[in-house]
Order: sequence, then C-alpha cells, then structure tokens
Amino acid sequence: MARLFGTDGVRGVANKELTCEIAYRLGQAAAVFMGKNIVIGKDTRLSGDMLDAAASAGVMSAGGTALLAGIIPTPGVAFLVNELHADGGIVISASHNPPEYNGIKLFDSKGFKLPDAVEDDIERFITAGGLEAADSEEFEQPSGDAVGITIVVEEALDLYINHAVESVKKQGIDFSGMHIALDAGHGASALTSAEAFERLGAKVTAINTDFDGLDINVGCGSTCLEPLEKLIAECGADVGVAHDGDADRVMLMAPGGEVIDGDFMAALLARDMRDRGVLSGNTVVATVMCNLGFVHAMRDAGINVVQTKVGDRYVLEEMLDKGYALGGEQSGHMIMLEYNTTGDGLMTACQYLAAVKRTGKGVQEAVKIMTRFPQALVNVRVKDKEALVGNEAIAEAVSQVEAELGESGRVLIRPSGTEPLVRVMAEAQTQEVADETTNRIAAIVEKELC
Repeated sequence: MARLFGTDGVRGVANKELTCEIAYRLGQAAAVFMGKNIVIGKDTRLSGDMLDAAASAGVMSAGGTALLAGIIPTPGVAFLVNELHADGGIVISASHNPPEYNGIKLFDSKGFKLPDAVEDDIERFITAGGLEAADSEEFEQPSGDAVGITIVVEEALDLYINHAVESVKKQGIDFSGMHIALDAGHGASALTSAEAFERLGAKVTAINTDFDGLDINVGCGSTCLEPLEKLIAECGADVGVAHDGDADRVMLMAPGGEVIDGDFMAALLARDMRDRGVLSGNTVVATVMCNLGFVHAMRDAGINVVQTKVGDRYVLEEMLDKGYALGGEQSGHMIMLEYNTTGDGLMTACQYLAAVKRTGKGVQEAVKIMTRFPQALVNVRVKDKEALVGNEAIAEAVSQVEAELGESGRVLIRPSGTEPLVRVMAEAQTQEVADETTNRIAAIVEKELC
C-alpha cells in the first residue's frame, strides 16, 4: 500500500482520495501524538469546511481542544501554534493544486512539519483503526467529561498579520511611497496580505481577493503570473506580489514583467542579512534546483551555498541541523528562522521589500543582484526510474557534458519522487546550449531506461 503521507502531508481529491474518515483519523492522531491543544486552519477550498469539521471531531474524540483559526495561510497556523502555546497544528489545504484537491499537513509544538518517523507512527495508528480499534490502555478512547471541545480563535488573522507587520517596523522601515500590485489567487492571502502591506504604509491594488471555493489557483496566483503582469502595467505599481492558495509561497514581479523567483529573493536577502550581521554561518541553503546564476552571485558576494534535495522540508532540516538562518526554493518557499518555521509568502515579501528599501534603489535595480542562466528541462518516462543509479552510459554522458560546460553551465539528472519519470535539467549561458545539452542526455536516458 502506498504511504499515506507524501512530501507535504496527505493530499488527494477531496471526498474521494482524501475522505472525511482520513481527516477524522488525522485529527485523532494529532491529539494522541502531539498533545491536546491543536490549532486548525484552512484555505478557501469548498471542501475545507467538510474536512475541518472531520479533523476537529477527531481531535475532540481523543479528548483534545480544537482551536479553530478558520481561513488563514498555512504559515499562520504554524505561527499560532507558537503564539498560543498549543501542542500542534493542522492545516487543511492542497497548496497550489486545483480546487477539487485538498490536503492535510501537521505541525509540531514548535511550528515545524513532522519528521518521517512521526508520520510513520501516525500512519500505523490510522491503519490500525485509530482509537476506536486500539485495545491498549495507551490509546484508551475518552468518554463523558473527558471528550474535547472547540474554541474559535477570534483574533487569529490579526495576530498573524501583526507578526509580519512588526517584523518590518522593528527594523525602522515602512513601505510608505510604495505601490504594490497583489494577486491573492482566490486563496487564504485574500484576508491577510493587502491588510499587512497597507498597515506598513503601501498603496495596494489587489485582484482575486474574492473566493467561492472553486476558483482557488485557477488561472491566477503564483503559478500563473499573467494576471499580475497585466495588473502592474495597468496600475503602474512598483512591484507585484502573487501567492498560491495557502500563501506559503510567493512570487514577485518587477515593472516590465521580470519574474523575481525564490533564487532572486534569496540572493538579495542573503546579501542584506550578511551586511546586517545576521546571516549565520555566512551561508544560505537552497536545493539542487536553484539556478546556477544564484550560485555564482553568492560566490561573488563571498556567501556560501549549501544545496539539498528538492523539498522545503530538506531545506529546513539542513538549517536546523547546522544552525543556518536563511533557506528556500526557487518556487518561492522561503524560510527565515528568525521569523517563520515554514514557508511564508507574506513574511518573505515583507522581508524582501524591506531589503529593497535598504538598498535605496527600486525593485528593477534590485533584481540585478544576479543573472539567471537559461534552463531547459525534459521529463523522460521510463520503465524503472531506480535503474538510473549505476547506469554507466548515462553517467558517462553527464560527465562529458559537464566537462564541456565547465563553470558556464551544469547538468542535473534525478528520478521523480512521485512519477515514473527521470528529470533531465541543464543550465548554460545560452538557451540553445541548454536545450541541446538536455535533449542529448534525455535521448541517452530514453535509450537506456525505456
């Protein structure tokens, strides 16, 4: 049977793959394995109410208290776990996925995502039937006055917004004179980001701040930037901000349409933090998918780059293990441990714009901190993706290309974590070279593994 937890919680089509029973069991497990006080939040999906009710019932059936935060960004739940001294958190969201999907992810008492070992314990508990099927005293099902209750956290959104606002104000900075174009993606950031930017003195022109549960991430937000580019051109904003459905990531845009992804954000934030003496270890953590231009920019600035496997959880693990302060992914998942324990689109935007302010230049000048290398990616469908390891013909082809490119490019080849695919990526100084290199290696992968 496939593992219940994926790379970012439990996810699937709501009421088919992700059922109320699963949500109920996960609520139970949260109270059993993490503690009795559990913060629960959700994004704007139609199925959110249904799964929220099921997860809350699970918490209460285990004798816990469900602290209901309502619609709030994922990082808002992680923040509230700490702020309210709760034992854990549950987020009901499928992040950037289409509206018919939903997901459930769990946070521990410090606001961090759970390690694999704890997820495995929870999965065994659920597979065994939860409290209703457990026969040991350790998992005794409460009754009578031992069953739990719900408490609505009325100030949840304000606490989260204020946290982001104060993080900027404490630096002696505000956003007065700045015009921000915002695409909330019909998601949870519709209730937070515009308010935060306005409290910091910015003028905000926003779109997709309404929602009906069926429009989240549809042709908008951080995964579809055309509406944001159009909005910037129409309103003359100084910068554009776009979130995904649960606002744990952000993509920015300069006037003229240049995309400011996680690599650009990390480059400026690392330089800014280094100059302020708060970049611990003089190091920024990225994944193997970060652009070579980012690595070169950090090298030229005298800043170390540590690269991990793809996934914000691996970035976080490296940061916690080595005590680093800044890490992130090209997709806009950024973690600054001074302020957040998981990807936080609002906090990232606030800290990036504060760093821009300190440069004394506009966003268009700030993006010159690095030059993006052209990139090409080919996905090869194979019979056995694990056969990639140890294949001499593929390894030889990669070595030959790396020798040709030298420091002017790179090759990354890896199996997909979720599909029978091998992903071949190359970066070079021109798009033509990147395309030719990627196609050459992909042809060998196809010959060897298909």
